[in-house]
Amino acid sequence: MKDTTSVPPTVDGGALAADWLTGGGEMGRLVRSMDWSKTPLGPIESWPQSLRTTVSLCLASNFPISLAWGPHHVQIYNDGYWPICGGKHPHSIGQDFSVCWASAWPVIGKAFERALAGETSYLENQRMFLDRHGYLEETFFTFSFSPIRDETGGVGGLFHPVTETTAKMLGERRARALRDLAARTGKARTSEEALEFAAQALSEHNLDVPFALFYLLDANSVSAELIAGTASLPEALAIRATNLEERESAVWPLLDVVRTQQVVQADDLTVRCGKFSCGPYPEPPKTALLLPITPPGSAHPIGIMVAGVSARLPLNELYRSFYDLTVAAVTAAVANARAYEEERRRAEALAEIDRAKTEFFSNVSHEFRTPLTLMLGPLEDALAQREPPLPQAQRERIDTAQRNALRLLKLVNALLDFARIEGGRVQAHYQPTDLAALTVDLANTFRSAMQRAGLTLTLDCPSLSEPLYVDREMWAKIVLNLLSNAFKHTFQGGITVRLACLDGAAQLTVEDSGVGIPTDEIPQLFRRFHRVKGAQSRTHEGTGIGLSLVQELVHSHSGLIRVESELGKGSRFIITLKTGSAHLPADQIGQADGDITGGRAAAAYVEEALHWLPTQPGAGAGEPYFLEADAPKAPSSPAGPRPRILWADDNADMRHYVTRLLGGSYEVLAVPDGRAALEA
Repeated sequence: MKDTTSVPPTVDGGALAADWLTGGGEMGRLVRSMDWSKTPLGPIESWPQSLRTTVSLCLASNFPISLAWGPHHVQIYNDGYWPICGGKHPHSIGQDFSVCWASAWPVIGKAFERALAGETSYLENQRMFLDRHGYLEETFFTFSFSPIRDETGGVGGLFHPVTETTAKMLGERRARALRDLAARTGKARTSEEALEFAAQALSEHNLDVPFALFYLLDANSVSAELIAGTASLPEALAIRATNLEERESAVWPLLDVVRTQQVVQADDLTVRCGKFSCGPYPEPPKTALLLPITPPGSAHPIGIMVAGVSARLPLNELYRSFYDLTVAAVTAAVANARAYEEERRRAEALAEIDRAKTEFFSNVSHEFRTPLTLMLGPLEDALAQREPPLPQAQRERIDTAQRNALRLLKLVNALLDFARIEGGRVQAHYQPTDLAALTVDLANTFRSAMQRAGLTLTLDCPSLSEPLYVDREMWAKIVLNLLSNAFKHTFQGGITVRLACLDGAAQLTVEDSGVGIPTDEIPQLFRRFHRVKGAQSRTHEGTGIGLSLVQELVHSHSGLIRVESELGKGSRFIITLKTGSAHLPADQIGQADGDITGGRAAAAYVEEALHWLPTQPGAGAGEPYFLEADAPKAPSSPAGPRPRILWADDNADMRHYVTRLLGGSYEVLAVPDGRAALEA
């Protein structure tokens, strides 16, 4: 409904105001200059005292106040109120209040009528549409209508204080839109996803964003592709792809954004796009803003956001600021997504390198196993030969070769196990097992090594109430690796192996009285190739994969492993396995085959452990000793004793070999570590 206005009547040259009508600023001068005799109120001199007093109070106040007086609701207001009138001022002075604010009457009419009936009405942050600038504008006001009693005691008019809260309410609404936008786009993992999520979020805020389009530019900024748009987007606006250089046929001036890298305003959308319907109102948006999407570090925009301006809101600084924040949030989401994409590509590249490395280990390990097996067979046959007996020197050489071949086979098998686990090619065979018997059998293989080292081995492994489903070869590697690790770091006291039945699970504990583990090293303990720096040990050889392999094998049984340790007091490794077989892959479960021994697996571990001990009778760990074996003797030199060589190496076979190699010409003193070398 179009509002009707009338030009306020004036008196040529201005009329003298009554004594009570003084001050009031611009509106005071306007009221004094008007010829009120041409209005329903009549001449000022005839105004009742109640009206004079109310008008005087209104004009003197800085707070926005309007009055509506008489049966024609004649409007009078002060300086604080006239900005609310917008383009209606000054014609709105002296106008019928209901005619002036006809566009808002669906919202305020009932409150106005209640006040005329003598009941004060109060409305807070009331949304309404005002026609004050030539179009319907969305606004918010907090106001009241209070009746003014005249000399008869009836309602002569209404007192209408008001404050506009449009900026506050729009600010809160737009803040919610920005929060939703950030929350939705934060999940994006690609640039396209970021723009799609942004469009979805903004679709729910069409009062401020009647439409939005998101374009991505090609690497040369020559063409743009529409990636996403808000819901119910008309085809007239959704240009799917465009060549930026074809400006004459372009609906959106995207090239201007690329060249200036600034916000570009597009007006007269109905001229650009033809007739269309979009947004929450019957009238379509007339203006759009084109905002560049330029992530940090990018010299040029990588995309453009085209955002419509509400047909019922002015494009002021607050609106522009909202869109600046909107495109900043979208840009951040795109930047984060691009960083995630780059990180994912790097991770995939590293994973591919890791897969290639694993495949290499697998292939190399597999190729090593065959010749190692063929080497070990003849060596073991030779050592087992009784007739004719081997000379002692020859037996020692073969024994050295056999020990180190076993050690190499153990390492190759560990690498192959890792390759299979990482490649998902583990072929486990879970079968019901007397876990106590198998664990005792494996632990007893270390008893001789423990005795030679002066350590005790305590086994507390009572039979469990039911067999446990394990892959016996894997279980052997778990137990042997833990015993080997405990033996390596324990110099006094002993090692205890316990097996207990808990509620629905079995628990293996391998506890030692060794050197312990620093607290800050425990979280890294099961990391592949990790070795505790500076830890006291019988040998510093090793690859750092033993405990990592143990963890992987435990996880293959859907089990858990944890470690408790106190520096200088020892360590405790605890493994928990579930009973039954429901947690294991059904196709890898088999029947018991009767073999509960650790087989040949223990030999390499025990041989290696024995070799960490001093080989000379009576020599303690770290004490120097001479190994001359069958080294050729050089004749005594007339010049005096032979030159002396001090050789420190934690590998006993290497010490033996170097001593034998050089012993003919030198006096070789071989020690297992640096401390012994300093003391020698």
